[in-house]
Amino acid sequence: MELWEAAAILLAGVAAGGINIIAGSGTLFTFPVLLALGYPPITATVSNTVGLAPGSLSGAIGYRRELRGQRTRMLRLGGAAFIGAITGAMLLVYLPPGVFETVVPFMIGAACVLILLQPRISAWARSHRPASENGGPLLPVGCYATGVYGGYFAAAQGIILLSILGTALDDDLQRLNALKNVLTTIANGTAAAFYVVFAAPAWPVVALIAAGTIIGGNLGARYGRRLSPAALRVCVVAVGLTAALQLVMGRI
Repeated sequence: MELWEAAAILLAGVAAGGINIIAGSGTLFTFPVLLALGYPPITATVSNTVGLAPGSLSGAIGYRRELRGQRTRMLRLGGAAFIGAITGAMLLVYLPPGVFETVVPFMIGAACVLILLQPRISAWARSHRPASENGGPLLPVGCYATGVYGGYFAAAQGIILLSILGTALDDDLQRLNALKNVLTTIANGTAAAFYVVFAAPAWPVVALIAAGTIIGGNLGARYGRRLSPAALRVCVVAVGLTAALQLVMGRI
């Protein structure tokens, strides 16, 4: 690995760590950089997931105060996220690589649409609050499905999960965001552990992304709120669409 390549991956990790603290979808920064440097799509997503896992854990720890009184939810929904992540990771590892390369551009496109619509989704979720403390029988199904998505390709997983929690649970948005952080940590951590055992992460990439995520998370916590959410959202979408286009052009 050349020095400039290491610097590019580290900077992408910094950006991903910051964006995950501010809005989520940091994968849309690191994944395109790895593709541009010539890493195969599956190696890129495996290494990215393992590298970003520590950042997910730190985010969950940062919201521990809002998690008080949610132990039952965490156990019930965390189990669904865990099983879903294993399912998604198995699909990534054992399906032919061509399936991932075909599907993931559409997944990135869907993630970009969700990012653009995030303000409306959040507003709708806040206004649609059924009087339910456990979310009913369908909520674990939604968490399982989101876990499958996170285990397979994690971009915008948090946005999807928060919208599901917001429509199913009657609670404060900050408490739901804390629960979302725990569930994404479970899904990302489970997928990362699976990849370490059954896949082949590029360990120098993992180390650089992990270091960048730690730096970016601290910077995002300090300075992220000074950025324009609209400008930030457009930037993430532009990077994501570039990655999708790169994958599509690589198959033509």
